[in-house]
Amino acid sequence: MKTKTVRAVNRLTGHWAAQALARDTGTVFAASGVWPLFALLADGASGPARAELAQALDIPADAAAGAARELLAALAGVRGLRAATGLWTAAGLPLEEDWSSRLPAGARGTLTGVPFADERALDAWAAERTGGLIEHVPVTWPGDSCLVLASALALRVRWAEPFRETPLAMAEGPWARRVLRRLSRSTRALDGVRVADGPAGPATVLEVAGAEDVDVHLLLGEPGAPSRSVLRTGLAAVTGAAASLPGSELPDGTPGPGLTIRTEDSPYPVDLLTVHAVAFSLSADHDLLDHAPLFGLDTATDADRGHFRGISSEPLAIGSARQSAMARFHATGFEAAAVTSVVGRFGGAARPPANRRVRRADVRFDRPFGFLAVHRASRLVLAAGWVTDPDGAVEGGRHVGARRPAPRSR
Repeated sequence: MKTKTVRAVNRLTGHWAAQALARDTGTVFAASGVWPLFALLADGASGPARAELAQALDIPADAAAGAARELLAALAGVRGLRAATGLWTAAGLPLEEDWSSRLPAGARGTLTGVPFADERALDAWAAERTGGLIEHVPVTWPGDSCLVLASALALRVRWAEPFRETPLAMAEGPWARRVLRRLSRSTRALDGVRVADGPAGPATVLEVAGAEDVDVHLLLGEPGAPSRSVLRTGLAAVTGAAASLPGSELPDGTPGPGLTIRTEDSPYPVDLLTVHAVAFSLSADHDLLDHAPLFGLDTATDADRGHFRGISSEPLAIGSARQSAMARFHATGFEAAAVTSVVGRFGGAARPPANRRVRRADVRFDRPFGFLAVHRASRLVLAAGWVTDPDGAVEGGRHVGARRPAPRSR
């Protein structure tokens, strides 16, 4: 992977962390899924939208498509990682050959204009490309949607040295009185832990090595340190943007949050690093338009005019940009996935091309109704009924919308 591209993606990760973790709540996100997708958009953008995307991506727009292709190809070559892109367009939307020819190889499809049908096709693509880790493409459908550009990343890591898992009742701290899945192990790699200094104080950085090409780093800051600051400090340490001290060079005592080092006599002449962690599972959905300036989408969402002359001769604007992400950390490995989508809509005075006139009908079953089950070949009615009390919603393990049965007549 090119160093300049890696730095650009990591910078976006840091900027996103500052906003995604503003409330110190659990979340997961993947700038590596956003960056190549928006680089492809930048290649076809024009005017202020092109400049904003290039600034957010930290790359000239003229070089964006090539960098996106190279990054996706490099990601696909990482063992344990799958990367894919897909493009779906309305049947009558013309695409510029210069733009479409520079897209990386991937799925191509046609939008039917029926959200349910289009969602089903996109969701099948997401489930297949992520191995079932994420089973949907996160989209909202403006009424004049005409283009969906999506990326999928799926990572599966096996630990080089697995953990032992045991239940543990926490006695103190924010998880007190909870029984958690505790993960423990000891290794001879003392330098698997490091301490880095950041604006909010020191951060302890633990490397958990994968058996293939990917490692996972766990980060711990001082009590009360903002999560976004700890993440950015760890990011700088892991990427080499800031200095950190390895375990073999740290002094005895408590040189970092949650870290204790001591020198003692032992009949075994080896250093040991003992790790206690907890298993976790996270999932999050992000509306990228909530932070439109961060991703260079401020101007591009203005539907009064078009912003992507390099993509289509029809005026286009951004109608939706979202990401769904998940992560699981457990005794034998780590899994993470992200599916990112951008929905293009017609901008300016443009409207979806009309192939034929159509009519629309609407029917609502919002009062008692009946049903018949009929065998198609013989037309035999197999069951019939009448509905007066639909199932209630389930809330807190009980039906809250169900009606009590009426007393039997005698």
